[in-house]
Amino acid sequence: MPTFTTADDVALTYSDRGGRGVPLVMLHGWGQTRAMFHHQLDGLDRRVITLDQRGHGESAKPHHGYRIARLAQDLHEFLDHLGVEEVDLLGWSMGVSVCWSYLDQRGSARVRRLVAVDQPAAVAAVPWMSRTEQQQCGAIFDVAGLVALGGELAGEKGEAALEDFVRSMFSGEPKPDVWEFVRQEIRSTPAYAGVPLLFDHCAQDWRDVLPRVDVPTLVLGCDGSHVAPSSQEYIADQIPDARLHVFSADEARSHFPFLENPERFNAVVEEFLGATS
Repeated sequence: MPTFTTADDVALTYSDRGGRGVPLVMLHGWGQTRAMFHHQLDGLDRRVITLDQRGHGESAKPHHGYRIARLAQDLHEFLDHLGVEEVDLLGWSMGVSVCWSYLDQRGSARVRRLVAVDQPAAVAAVPWMSRTEQQQCGAIFDVAGLVALGGELAGEKGEAALEDFVRSMFSGEPKPDVWEFVRQEIRSTPAYAGVPLLFDHCAQDWRDVLPRVDVPTLVLGCDGSHVAPSSQEYIADQIPDARLHVFSADEARSHFPFLENPERFNAVVEEFLGATS
């Protein structure tokens, strides 16, 4: 697989499935890999580019840079490396946070469209948010719960804690092949990378960024996800003219709709991105 090296000397691995039209760059979530999007790499009718972010997958795992802002800088440098003037961005989970951070820091001059898949506006329910604000954001943890999870992930039983955490992102019993694939992929990120990145990711509050997203945006949620669909409705309301699609429970029932029902997921994304010719 091709690689590129960031300004702080980190080699990142990516896949580039050539094709027509504006390239679609896809960013995976925390602890995941670019392989999560194998159904999209092969199934979308356009040029699709997937990236293992630092500390993940086949990319290098240095002992520095595990912050959303640094991952957004990696994205900026990656687009420079590709030599592309215009892209569509699709972020899933933490990957959405990277996209929002990129837009916050760099603006949208290079971005044609954005697809935001199943990411809360703020993951941690901090004490200065009202209960209503916490619910609107889709907060998953309180601060104590986030700290406790980090301690478990960094501890002697970290692998079991990681599996339990990711398994909670499915409603009911996932398909065995889907769960086994996810379970194998999440093993690539070491705790020294994953724990500080998770803490930084969950500490972000993107509510002030949402009204300033000035590109056409599709927000995707899922009825069976651990991320409340109501939080995706809130995000779509905050981003000017954003579209919203929530996958129903008979389409997908997890944080991973692109794995559970790739045909439907791809169709929804293709319809939003438009023709490639």
